[in-house]
Amino acid sequence: MPNFTGMWTSRQQMQARGANIWPATPGAPTGVTGTAGNAQVSVAFTAPADTGYPTSIVSYTVTSSPGGFTATGASSPLVVTGLTNGTSYTFTVRATNATGTGPASSPSGAVTPVQPQYIAVAHTTTPFVSAYPWSGSGFGTKFANPATLPTDQGNGVAFSPSGNAIAVAHYTSPRITAYPWSGSGFGTKFTNPATLPGGDGLSVAFSPAGNAIAVGHDGEPYITAYPWSGSGFGTKFTNPATIPTGRGSGVAFSPSGNAIAVAHENSPRITAYPWSVSGFGTKFTNPATLPTGGGEGVAFSPAGDAIAVAHGGSPYITAYPWSGSGFGTKFADPATLPTDTGWGVAFSPSGNAIAVAHGTTPFVTAYPWSGSGFGTKFTNPGTVPPGDAQGVAFNPTGDTIAIAGNSSPRVAAYPWSGSGFGTKYTNPATLPTGAGNGVAFI
Repeated sequence: MPNFTGMWTSRQQMQARGANIWPATPGAPTGVTGTAGNAQVSVAFTAPADTGYPTSIVSYTVTSSPGGFTATGASSPLVVTGLTNGTSYTFTVRATNATGTGPASSPSGAVTPVQPQYIAVAHTTTPFVSAYPWSGSGFGTKFANPATLPTDQGNGVAFSPSGNAIAVAHYTSPRITAYPWSGSGFGTKFTNPATLPGGDGLSVAFSPAGNAIAVGHDGEPYITAYPWSGSGFGTKFTNPATIPTGRGSGVAFSPSGNAIAVAHENSPRITAYPWSVSGFGTKFTNPATLPTGGGEGVAFSPAGDAIAVAHGGSPYITAYPWSGSGFGTKFADPATLPTDTGWGVAFSPSGNAIAVAHGTTPFVTAYPWSGSGFGTKFTNPGTVPPGDAQGVAFNPTGDTIAIAGNSSPRVAAYPWSGSGFGTKYTNPATLPTGAGNGVAFI
C-alpha cells in the first residue's frame, strides 16, 4: 500500500510487481476480424491475456482506418457505423481498465462495407410483385408478400434511390401501389395518391433525388407524377402542357434529375420534358429521326449524355445523344439488331453497355456502349432468359444483369462483365407466379 504521503516505496513497488497488483494498463487484444454490413462493420476480437491491474477490463474501443470512426463497448463484437460503402477499412482495438488504455492491437484485414442488394419482379398473377435478396451467390429466399397486394397485374416496378421504398405500376385502381422497403422486405402500404393515374399503370420511376415518382399509364394524360417523401405520395404535379400521344409504356428520369422521358404508343413515340421541383417543363423538340414503332421502354445513360428507346418495328432499339437542349442526331443502328419488338432497355451503371429485352429468341441482346454509340453485339447468353422478355435491369454494382419474361422461370439473372454474359444463376427457389413484366434492383 502507499505510505502516508500517498507514494509507493521502492520495497512496496517491488512487492506489488511480484504480486501482480502494480497498476498497469491491459495488453493488446488479438485476433481482430471484421464482417461487412451496410455502411458498417462488425469487429470481433479476443481479450488480451494480460488484463493489467486492476484486472477488470471496463471497455474496448475499435478505431477504423481511414476515417477514425470508433465504437466502444464492454465486449466483442463491436459495430462501427457511419462508414462509406465501397471503401476498404482496417480496424484496431484497444482495451481499457481503471488504470488506463492499453496499446492498439494489430490491424484487422481489410473489410469493405456494402449496401445489401435486392431484386424485385412485377408479374401477371397474384401477388403481382415478388422480391428477393440478391448477392454474389444469386437469389436469396423470397421475401414475404406485402400484406396489402397490388390490385392486379404488375407491369412495372422500381425502388427509390435510397432503397427505402418500392413502387409497382399495375392494372386496375389505384394503378400505382407503393410500400416502405427495408432489409425485412415490404412494409405497410403507403396511402394511395389523392389523384390517381388516368389509366392502368404500365411503368414507374423515382427521380434520382428520390423526391418525385412518375407513372406511365393508359388513358390521358399518359404520364402522372407526384412529389415523394417518407410519407409517400404528395399532391399530383400539374400535367405537362403537351402530353404524350398514347399510353406511357416506359418512363425514366435523367441521372441529374433535370429531365423526364416517356416512351409511348403513337408518334413521336418518345416525349421528353425538362423536370424540376415544380414538375414538367415545356416539351423538348422531338428527335429529327423518330423511333420506327410504338415506344415501350426508355433509359438514360448514367452520364446523362444519351437516351435509348426500345420499340416496335425494326431496328427495335433507337438511341440519341442527350443534352440540356434535348435530343441530338440519332446514333447509327447496331450492326446486329435485336430480333423483335424491344420491350425494355437498360444501361449498365458504368455506362459501357446497353441491353434490350425483346420478343423472340435470344430474348435479350446486349452491346458495348460508348460516345460513338453501339459496339459489336455481345455473344448471347449460354442459357437464354424467359421467352418474350419484357424487362431488363443491371444491379447497382454492374456485375449482374436480370431479365423478366413471360415463360418460367419468369426471371433470369446472369453475371455481367466486360466480356458480357456469364453462366446463368440458379433460378429462385420460389418463382414469380406469373409472366414477368418488369424487373428492378437496388
